[in-house]
Amino acid sequence: MLTSSPATALRTSTAPTPSPDPSDNLLQQTEDTLGEAGRSFWDWFTDWPLHVIVILVVGIVLLVVLRRVISHVSERIATGAPSGSESRWQDWFRKAPLMEDAIAVANPLANERRAQRSRTVGSVLNSTANIVISVMILLSILAEVGFNVGPLLASAGLVGIAVGFGAQSLVTDFISGIFILIEDQYGVGDVVDLGSGAEGVIEQVQLRTTQVRALDGTLWWVRNGEILRAGNRTQRWSRALAEVRVPVDADVDVVRAALGRAADAVAADEAYATEFLEPPAVRSGVDTVSDISMSFTILAQVRPGVQWDVSRALLLAAQAELRTAGVLRGEPTVRAEAATDGS
Repeated sequence: MLTSSPATALRTSTAPTPSPDPSDNLLQQTEDTLGEAGRSFWDWFTDWPLHVIVILVVGIVLLVVLRRVISHVSERIATGAPSGSESRWQDWFRKAPLMEDAIAVANPLANERRAQRSRTVGSVLNSTANIVISVMILLSILAEVGFNVGPLLASAGLVGIAVGFGAQSLVTDFISGIFILIEDQYGVGDVVDLGSGAEGVIEQVQLRTTQVRALDGTLWWVRNGEILRAGNRTQRWSRALAEVRVPVDADVDVVRAALGRAADAVAADEAYATEFLEPPAVRSGVDTVSDISMSFTILAQVRPGVQWDVSRALLLAAQAELRTAGVLRGEPTVRAEAATDGS
């Protein structure tokens, strides 16, 4: 059996052990430190920062979608443009043309009123969506980072009450303006009576004020919150009334026949034929009787805003027919009124 010599054993036992490389230890420590920092950052990031980012993204996306939908719908209503890609079901459930469509065609201002109303309401809805979603995002973020929002909500409520009392008239004006537009109480081009002498043609309807141009050219600025009643003489349809006075001893049948011919003549006139929604007619009976005269009235339902022109035409035709029929010295007077559905 072979054995190693003492010299060989001595060399083997005295061989140096390799020492660890300091750079390897530094690299390992760096990796451990970076790993620990990464884990700490991830734990911190997945706590409230990630939740805040998610809240912001969801809130912004929701706000953008709401604004797009509101703007699209309000613009569709304003322009009256039909969708180019309506499905069969959408076409089936689409509202059939009603009297409003005929009125919109007959009255050029109807489309302008509809556009103003829909765009104003769309603007209000957009502003409301901005405020509501922004407040929700802010409160959600504050609650996520650990802020107690209870006292904040209580303080906001108190501030809101104080502002509401301080700006009560302003808030009333805006709320009244919104309902005026939504309910279509009146619009641009309407002849209205808003009380306190503000009577004339509507030039502009805003959320806070309404501008009315009087017959003498005066421009009235009326706060919407101060309008307690509004008389609209040109909404949907109007009624022309021609009141004719004749001598008290005139033959009633002759007078009624002459007025009937006058009404038929105006209805057949090309200048006025398209203004009538119903054929004009002489109201039955005698309206008033005095010592020297009695009065008759011709009624006609016409397009909104043209009742005064039609009334004057009926007046002139009635005067001509009465003179032709030999009825003496009747000086007709004219009165025009407006009415709406259900009045």
